[in-house]
Amino acid sequence: MKAIAHEIRYEILSLLAHRELCVCDLEHHLGLNQSKVSYHLGILKEAGLVQSEQRGKNSYYRMVMAPLYHLGGNLLEDLLTRRLDHTLTHQAESMC
Repeated sequence: MKAIAHEIRYEILSLLAHRELCVCDLEHHLGLNQSKVSYHLGILKEAGLVQSEQRGKNSYYRMVMAPLYHLGGNLLEDLLTRRLDHTLTHQAESMC
């Protein structure tokens, strides 16, 4: 719970609930620099809430659902149905 209590990490999970994203996409959608996004992704990864995959120079992140099932249905429902203030780009239209 502590890992998702921070508003930036919660927003990251909200974005990753819809599809995997690379760090540069997360930077763009959150309006944060790379180091801050990477810091928060590291905490989420350590908590087992996200996984990453290296593809070329970019790291792509996706949400891990299983730990969230244990936290409760309302939290998962909010993450999956939360309205986004911005439109996610299609994978082929990544910011990278």
